[in-house]
Amino acid sequence: MIRTDMITTVGREYLTSNIENDEYSYPKAFSEASLTFVPIRNSSGRTFEKLDIRFVKENITVLIETKQSFTKADEEQLSAYVEYEKALTGNKTIAILANTTNANIKVWRGVVSDSDFMPKETALRTMDEYIDFYTSKINDKEKVMQNTYKLNEMLHRHSIPEKLRSQFVGTCLLALKNGLDYVIPSLTAAQVRTRIKEVLEDLLNSDINKAEKLALLNRNVLGDQYVRHLSIAAFREILKFIEDNILPFINDKSTSGQDLLNLFFVTFNKYVGKSDKNQAFTPDHICDFMSKITGVNKHSIVLDPCCGSGSFLVRAMTQALDDCATAAEQEKIKKHQIFGIEFDENVYGLATTNMLIHSDGNSNIRQGSCFALADWVKEAKPNIILMNPPYNGQRIHLPAAYVSTWQRNKKEDPSKGLYFVKWIADTLNSINHQAKLAILLPVACAIGTSGEIARLKKEILEENTLDAVFTLPSDIFHPGASASACCMVFKIGTKHCDISNPDTFFGYCRDDGFKKKRNLGRVEQIDAIIGKSKWLEIEKRWIELYRNRQAEPGASATHRVSGNDEWLCEAYMKTDYTKLTEQDFQQTINDYLAYLVKEGYIYES
Repeated sequence: MIRTDMITTVGREYLTSNIENDEYSYPKAFSEASLTFVPIRNSSGRTFEKLDIRFVKENITVLIETKQSFTKADEEQLSAYVEYEKALTGNKTIAILANTTNANIKVWRGVVSDSDFMPKETALRTMDEYIDFYTSKINDKEKVMQNTYKLNEMLHRHSIPEKLRSQFVGTCLLALKNGLDYVIPSLTAAQVRTRIKEVLEDLLNSDINKAEKLALLNRNVLGDQYVRHLSIAAFREILKFIEDNILPFINDKSTSGQDLLNLFFVTFNKYVGKSDKNQAFTPDHICDFMSKITGVNKHSIVLDPCCGSGSFLVRAMTQALDDCATAAEQEKIKKHQIFGIEFDENVYGLATTNMLIHSDGNSNIRQGSCFALADWVKEAKPNIILMNPPYNGQRIHLPAAYVSTWQRNKKEDPSKGLYFVKWIADTLNSINHQAKLAILLPVACAIGTSGEIARLKKEILEENTLDAVFTLPSDIFHPGASASACCMVFKIGTKHCDISNPDTFFGYCRDDGFKKKRNLGRVEQIDAIIGKSKWLEIEKRWIELYRNRQAEPGASATHRVSGNDEWLCEAYMKTDYTKLTEQDFQQTINDYLAYLVKEGYIYES
């Protein structure tokens, strides 16, 4: 393909060149940006400075290096341009080698490495299509949710219990993603289970906790009596459905692609008995939002002390990987910068599987109580903590010293999860280590001004800063749990009373652009006018208000608060009267009338 055709295909309006022949000189670009250019040398000592074709739109850069016939050595050259681009702009990249004598191309999403290579990309695309590699496709998400619902019905028909389904599906998905062959006619169900085990052994080969994790998966999944009783026909039906209807979505390399195992958990949890619904699994878009407001990047060391299925860790890892310029940086993140702890043994197995599905990062996930692993946390020295702790933690889940302060008849954590903030803050402050914490807590923690909650709020602010609080949609955990939650952001190790601290930012984020849909839960909506996700624009606005610490009537406020105050936007936000309608007025009157009747102030005659 000739250069002009390449430029036309991707989009000439996005072409950026700074020297003749439409080429792009990185030394010149660095000089214009007042940056020092350090040339990268390949294995033979040669340096590369001028890229053939470069396109930019928003925060995505497409790099194309043309060759009459590209070789492995040309990948080193393209890799150097990716590093230059990251240092110059910080943009996410699509790197392409294109053959000028035929239509052959090689494409990498991110760095030029085996893990980011996209073998199915055999033809050039438009710039907007390349941008889609880094953004979520709404229709795909809803399709996955529909397929998850159908899969759940199939598992129910084959007598796989609710609590086992997510881990079983995750294990099958992981094996299929890594080449499981189950279609040979002579295979028995036992032989299929053996083949899945062999795939897991290969994946965990370099993991120091390999034996423990394999034993857990064998005992809780492959060795479970319900799985062992599956006929080969039933096993094949389940595997084929996953391969045809779930695996294609997992295999794409979209950073914002749905955290599928989290979707499985939310969908399957709907069918679990009410007594078992103690865990509220965090929606993927909220994980994304919290990773962004804490500034996760390639330098971040991330910890989730209550990691559940690993949703926060997956989101943080993909965001950090997108900030990398080399495969070595990516490998460092996976092995040394992602940390998780999960108390529940079954959910711990799911977190391990989830991380493996999403390109590893499972090495530093531990099973047990986070309170018993304080020394391990201190060694890790995380600078970003993302968490959604249990709101109704029982005595077994919390330290004896804390439990001993409860009233004798108290069965659940009186702090509603706020104690976890105190614990992680004290743990990191004991080694004088600063960090940023984003945590989901029930609204009761924000509005509480008495009892255990008030005491902890005051103690937390003695050594740490309440940076922000976001009021989230009241049905954020639907259908898994009914708790109304908010997201609190703390600066660990910075005193709240410090005169240099700005007022706390409060965001009123009740509308995230999701709507309830029968049998699917909360589904992302598309703006009919612009044809894009409503959430993408909403999230952008939330983050913009927070970073600018902007008070906007009906959307946000800033206020200096203490441990004695309410920590919720509704207490400080001004009303935007320009947006009120007659319907709003009528609804308020109706709500008030219903309240009067309910409380007995008005009697029906």
